[in-house]
Amino acid sequence: MHCVYDTIYRQISYRKVWQCPQRTWTPKRGAEVWREPSGNSNGLTVDRQGRLVVCEHGNRRVSRIESDGRLTVLADAYGGRRLNSPNDVVVRSDGCIYFTDPPYGIEPEQREQPCNGVYRILPDGTLERLADDFDRPNGLAFSPDERVLYIDDSPRRHVRAFDVLPDGQIANSRLFADMDHPQPGSPDGMKVDRNGNVYVTGATGVWVFEPDGTHLGVIVTPERPANCAWGDDDRKTLYITARSSLYRVRVKIAGAP
Repeated sequence: MHCVYDTIYRQISYRKVWQCPQRTWTPKRGAEVWREPSGNSNGLTVDRQGRLVVCEHGNRRVSRIESDGRLTVLADAYGGRRLNSPNDVVVRSDGCIYFTDPPYGIEPEQREQPCNGVYRILPDGTLERLADDFDRPNGLAFSPDERVLYIDDSPRRHVRAFDVLPDGQIANSRLFADMDHPQPGSPDGMKVDRNGNVYVTGATGVWVFEPDGTHLGVIVTPERPANCAWGDDDRKTLYITARSSLYRVRVKIAGAP
C-alpha cells in the first residue's frame, strides 16, 4: 500500500454523540461547533457553487446551506411519503445531486417508503428514484469522468458499480468489490482519487480498489472508520472520521475534485 499513501498523522479526538452538532476542524483551532442543532447531519458534500449539501439523518431530508447562511430544503419526500433518513450525497458536474436513503435514522414504524432507495435531485428540484433493490445503500461516489457511479450496500458488505447514462440515469448494475471480512465493520463512506482508485471505509480501515476492482490493500485505522473526505490545498490528504476520532492520511495521488 505504500504506492498509495505514506503515513497516518496524529489523532485528533472529539466526542461522538448521536445528537452532536456539525463541527469544523482546522490544524490551528481544532474541532469547533459550526451548526447546532444539525438535524443529525450525516453525509456532506459541496456543490459547484461552494455551498454545503447536507443529509439530515434526523430530519429525514437533504438540505443546502446557502452562501448567506440560510438553509434550503432540497428533498424530504418522494411520492407523497417522507424519505427514510438520507445518508450520503454527491454532486455531479451538471448540478444533479445523488443521495442514498437507508432507514438507519428512523424506527421501523416510522418508515413510509417501500424501499431503501437511491435518488437524484435535478437542478429544477425534481426528485427521481434511480434504484430500489438495495438492502441499505450507504456511501456513493462518481468515477473521475462521471461515467460510473459506485454505491455500497452495508449489510451485504459489497460495492456495486453502475454506468451513468447521458441523461444521468444509472444502468448495468454489477458487483465491483466484495468487502466481507471476519472483523466488524461494513462499507460506509467512499471517495475516488484522480486515477480512479476507490477508497471505501470498512472493517479494519479504508479499503482501496483500482478502477477494475482489484483490491490494493487497506489503510488500517486504530478505530473502525465511518466516512472520509479529501482535504488540503493539494487534495492529497484523506481525512477519516472514526468512532471517537478524526484521522488524516497523506496520499501520493490527489483526490478527484
